[in-house]
Amino acid sequence: MIFSILPNMTRQGTEALTKKIISKLKSLGSECVLPKEYSHIFENVEFADDIHTVDYCDAVIAVGGDATIIHAAKNAVRINKPVLGINSGRLAFMAGLEEHELNLLDRLINGDYNLDCRLILKARIMKGDKELSCDYCVNDVYVSSGSGPRMEAINVFLGEKLIDSYLCDGMLVATPTGSTAYSLSAGGSVVDPELESILLTPVCSHSLFDRPLILRPDAVLTVSSLSDKPLRVSLDGQDFTLLEPGCRAVVERAEEKARFIRIKSDNFIDILSTKLSNRKDLK
Repeated sequence: MIFSILPNMTRQGTEALTKKIISKLKSLGSECVLPKEYSHIFENVEFADDIHTVDYCDAVIAVGGDATIIHAAKNAVRINKPVLGINSGRLAFMAGLEEHELNLLDRLINGDYNLDCRLILKARIMKGDKELSCDYCVNDVYVSSGSGPRMEAINVFLGEKLIDSYLCDGMLVATPTGSTAYSLSAGGSVVDPELESILLTPVCSHSLFDRPLILRPDAVLTVSSLSDKPLRVSLDGQDFTLLEPGCRAVVERAEEKARFIRIKSDNFIDILSTKLSNRKDLK
């Protein structure tokens, strides 16, 4: 088997962990492909200029925290490959294995694993009938003023019907996967990812009655500004795109799904309990 490996080298310990992963996979008869920028660090592996286009691999292995795993998953969707996250971060809610569990990689080679298929979102920036940009996200789309803690008047439509005009710091449109990320911190519900849905969570809304909503998976949400000032649209916490006056962000379920490799038998509640209810690392 051939694996594309995407390590987050900004995290302490990732280099050593990645070398252990490579050694284990090679001992199992597999080959590894890494980004060319790390050719001075790793040996006896193949390198690629754009690791995200290596469509001849069998799977993608992301080594890092949740941001690394989500970034890898978003790009793996484009080449229709599953992703295994290996934690070298602190929380890594999306990780399938921890560093001390590398002995389980033989199950990956033997096909002894399940695929966890997750709903993802497609976000388009529109001006009239013209599409200015389009991209995927695994966790959430965040629309905000982008100029610090300043409230904005934001319209949100479900289809053609106005849900509300929110006075808030921003609006989050999240997947069930993203329900345990920014949406959770903003007061949104935690949703089992097997329950396909789209979450709408106002951030610091200036109202007694604005509450998070859980919508059906085929909902199409349109977000726009009520003022003449631009908004910012960020997907999975990455670099923002300006939403100029007269433009709108249209967010809906993507046809594709992100596929995560699950080698262990822990379920969603097990992960919630382990990762979120016992944060000794923050003490």
